[in-house]
Amino acid sequence: MRSGVLLDVDGTLVDTTYLHAVAWWEALRQRGVDVPMATIHRGIGMGSDKLLDHLLGESRDRDKDDESTTAHDVLYGAWWERLRPLPGAADLLRAIADRGLAVVLASSAKEPELEQLRRVIGADEVITAATSSSDAEQSKPAPDILQAALDQSDVDPHAAVFVGDSVWDVQAAGRLDIPCIGLTCGGTSADELTEAGAVAVYDDPAALLAALDDSAIAALLK
Repeated sequence: MRSGVLLDVDGTLVDTTYLHAVAWWEALRQRGVDVPMATIHRGIGMGSDKLLDHLLGESRDRDKDDESTTAHDVLYGAWWERLRPLPGAADLLRAIADRGLAVVLASSAKEPELEQLRRVIGADEVITAATSSSDAEQSKPAPDILQAALDQSDVDPHAAVFVGDSVWDVQAAGRLDIPCIGLTCGGTSADELTEAGAVAVYDDPAALLAALDDSAIAALLK
């Protein structure tokens, strides 16, 4: 087994968090439900099933859930060609790989969306493995997608660090006892990420790259 860094993608490497929030806001309005975007934003990072539980309650009429998810996917898909990487995303992945660590994308995106996100990042040559929604039975904050990332990459969970942008990322890593570095570029504050259990917090991939050799990732090399 090897050492490696697992990374969330949406909101961590690609600037998508607020687009997802707007898409869910409109999808729910089409359902006849008006949920403030700030409330939706706090749930981004969960899978659609848990997000709808979080926003609408578990006692809701679930017959409309598939329709809402499809509406979100269509609305969000309109932005695919305009997605942009967050500052330093590709350079961070290459720097991690240059240090001999596996680079693993622990994403819950559907496979076609993941392919687009990888194109946007533009660092496929250093990616060891990447997960999609089909690899996990439960979405974050359950740790399934992280376990799938470990299994696919042969990374030792005791020699891994996870990088994410939401409290759900931090909680999922905590359930596997994997240290999580938080990034605030997804719109969650440093205080919230730290309170959730992040071992350190940086503004974005570029800021983590600048501090890489003093970060929890560097500890994997010792």
